[in-house]
Amino acid sequence: MPSLERARPPTLIDFVWRMVLRLGYRFARVWWHLRRPRHEGALVAIYVGQSLLLVKSSYRPEWNFPGGSIEPGEAPDAAARRELEEEIGLSSYTLRAVGTVCGSWEGRRDRVHFFELHLDHLPELRLDNREIVAAHLASPEELRDIVLTGAVVDYLGKKLCSQ
Repeated sequence: MPSLERARPPTLIDFVWRMVLRLGYRFARVWWHLRRPRHEGALVAIYVGQSLLLVKSSYRPEWNFPGGSIEPGEAPDAAARRELEEEIGLSSYTLRAVGTVCGSWEGRRDRVHFFELHLDHLPELRLDNREIVAAHLASPEELRDIVLTGAVVDYLGKKLCSQ
């Protein structure tokens, strides 16, 4: 699957960050399987026409939407906007809340708030090259052949839980 954009060539510090993220993620998954913590996150489905923007993190094999954890005291929409800026450099867009997906993925009990952003064209992306290393604009036909996170699969299947 060709990438829409790859980040700049990685520097030594990028490699170090990626290694720390990979190791931290592996340890976190073990911890999650032992403790089964509750987690709350926010993801943004960015549509350009019928296609969806997917991002590839350096520490997991699946493709995902931009987004991440909601910090204590943070509203889901604020978390979604913050993560868009941090991960791909997008800001100043109005997001539309579309629902929440609940599930148990990677050992944690997750509640993920989904937002949508519909664009006529994709603006220039700024990948951080540490957490997010690639982006891809996937057509509806391509989505069937791409390995996606559980939350994204449930969002696409409209398996929403109660708010």
